Amino acid sequence: MGPNISIVAFVSVLLLPTVLLLSTGPMVLCRDDAAMQTYIVHVRSPAGTVFTGSEDRQEWHRSFLPPTSMSSSAPRMVYSYGNVISGFSARLTREELEAMAAKEGFLHANPDRILPLQTTHTPEFLGLHLQDGFIKGSNFGRGVIIGMVDTGIFPNHPSFGDDGMPPPPAKWKGRCDFGASLCNNKLIGARTFVNGTVGKSPPVDKEGHGTHTASTAAGQFVKGAEMLGEALGTASGMAPRAHLAIYKVCTDEGCAESDILAAMDAAVDDGVDVLSLSIGGVSIPFYADNLAIGAFGAMEKGVFVSCAAGNNGPFSETLSNEAPWILTVAASTMDRSIRASVKLGNGVVLNGESLYQPKDFPSTPLPLVYAESSGNPDAAFCDDGSLDGLDVKGKVVVCVRGGYVGGIDEGKTVKDAGGAAMILMNQVVDGFCTFADPHVLPASQIGYADGTALTAYIGSSGNATATLAFQGTVLGTGSTPAPAVTSFSSRGPSGASPGILKPDISGPGVSILAAWPPTVNSSSAMAGRSATFNVISGTSMATPHLSGIAALLRAAHPDWSPAAIKSAIMTTADTLDRRGNPITDQNRLPATYFALGSGHVNPTKAVDPGLVYDLTSDNYVPYLCGLGYTSKQVQAITRMSGSCDTVGRIPQWDLNYPSISVILGSASVTVKRTVKNVGAASSVYTAKVYNPPGVAVSVEPRTLQFSAVGEEKNYTVTLKSTGSGEGAVSEGQLVWSSSKYVVRSPISVTLQ
Repeated sequence: MGPNISIVAFVSVLLLPTVLLLSTGPMVLCRDDAAMQTYIVHVRSPAGTVFTGSEDRQEWHRSFLPPTSMSSSAPRMVYSYGNVISGFSARLTREELEAMAAKEGFLHANPDRILPLQTTHTPEFLGLHLQDGFIKGSNFGRGVIIGMVDTGIFPNHPSFGDDGMPPPPAKWKGRCDFGASLCNNKLIGARTFVNGTVGKSPPVDKEGHGTHTASTAAGQFVKGAEMLGEALGTASGMAPRAHLAIYKVCTDEGCAESDILAAMDAAVDDGVDVLSLSIGGVSIPFYADNLAIGAFGAMEKGVFVSCAAGNNGPFSETLSNEAPWILTVAASTMDRSIRASVKLGNGVVLNGESLYQPKDFPSTPLPLVYAESSGNPDAAFCDDGSLDGLDVKGKVVVCVRGGYVGGIDEGKTVKDAGGAAMILMNQVVDGFCTFADPHVLPASQIGYADGTALTAYIGSSGNATATLAFQGTVLGTGSTPAPAVTSFSSRGPSGASPGILKPDISGPGVSILAAWPPTVNSSSAMAGRSATFNVISGTSMATPHLSGIAALLRAAHPDWSPAAIKSAIMTTADTLDRRGNPITDQNRLPATYFALGSGHVNPTKAVDPGLVYDLTSDNYVPYLCGLGYTSKQVQAITRMSGSCDTVGRIPQWDLNYPSISVILGSASVTVKRTVKNVGAASSVYTAKVYNPPGVAVSVEPRTLQFSAVGEEKNYTVTLKSTGSGEGAVSEGQLVWSSSKYVVRSPISVTLQ
């Protein structure tokens, strides 16, 4: 795959499980020549200094720059940050950076990195119904502002009309770079932060990703939404009465950390309540992760931050955005299939999916040919030129999904070679997970087990044939577990902090229909039609679902902290699918917590959780010190004064988190927790433990009695190994139950 890929190919690479950018890690951004690059510099404010305005702060930041930069024709300062970090970004040589490091107040600096980007049915699937105002007390998210940090937006889309929308709240201080004619009471702000420039161009979405995520979080009700005639229904975001503020930081080359920080900095100043970022890089320590640092600054100001877990599953320890002050979102399926069945010549029917549903595909069986039979070992992936010398004209061609080619591009290869149709088989890592893609020819993607049956049939028959039957949109697919964690969703454990169980939650992220700019080509299958909606997949799609749900909770509980909202989402999550069985993964085996998080989001339960695990920004300081970070590294994240020696250190699993993750050897581990009553004033909760295999768990006390809303109670959980199991991960749960509430915390134990 070369650099001159089309927009459609670009979106497929970023969103689907064939992700390449995340697997190679984020790129270091060099905006000038090889001797100079952009650094993000973290500095400590002078003791007792209060800046009276941005000019004072910028002047102080400029004092760190080398004297030679003052006479430079090109500005060296890229951004001066004032809200989410203490520092600035600047273009520097390595020698200039080393000289800067000796100045009083310098903490540390990192090279700017380029990070990759990571509906009609989902509200109903999540139990959000029109007559309920979606969830009790939320009024569809009315009065809440969601900031989308992404590729921009297509402002004319009906999903962003303002019928029925109130004016923005008085706290809103942002601006619209589209002009008053395009912004309204729904789309209240729109700004561009790209390549170190602010507001030089309107934040027009040229990729489609930002429009899709914005409408998923807070799009208006739009009747008749569909793509290629499928997934027809009324489209709606999770919080359709919430306001949207758009911050464009990404282009088809990715998203620079310096631009992301500038957008987050502006969003906090503008007055957003929720920040949604479907962006993320590889796991690195929090003091080097500028997105995590920016999220800490936003959280400190009361802003809830929701981020994508990443698309590098199903492999372990592949997460992005692991910081405990971020809601880390995994992707799962829903009970909708856009079905394309394969009928083999031996009578066997294999159910697959395709968004392209031709009405006139012949029912007469056609010859089957397996692309791998060309003799080229890479031909199975049907990349460009791989079918040369293989007679596929008028035949159904079998390809393997993956390699360095997206499924849609594999179909292009088959079509260009004269193939009549394509069957796209999963590899073993993809299991049963299939996607409704807008293929360019009649096609069906089938799971790995069905692919094995298909190749066995081809191998045993001298005259293998097949045809495809297109059945359109099927809801409530009883034969398929839903929700299930999809194969591409990144897995834990957290590399940066294994004592915090990540991801936090899963939400719908597979074949999601949402708004799309008609100016952006969504698929050549559209044959010249402009699409106003598109179906795509990724943790990018799961994240705005949770951002919108967080907005609903903020509207219902404006006094809740970001940690309380996160706790409510996590402790009320579902662990059973729609058939009452444990939620599964891509292999239809019970999903681990490293795949699922605390469970699948249940917004109607989250609005009234009974108890929450609350945290303030100060609570994270001893946790970060306990990770072994130096005082300067902690200061870069938290902007605290003082040292770890004075603040103290706690084990990472003692952070007051809604889940429990410990590494357990021969000695027992005792975990401390505090819960706050947000339910009935007078209530009694009793603990029930589901022991992880090989681990004995005791809770003290076993009963918590509350007499007032807001009252807090402490308890401890002691875990002790009962035998062998070195290297194994064992899972259980702790449930606090009252007469009305069930508050569940997953327990993950890594045995040493």
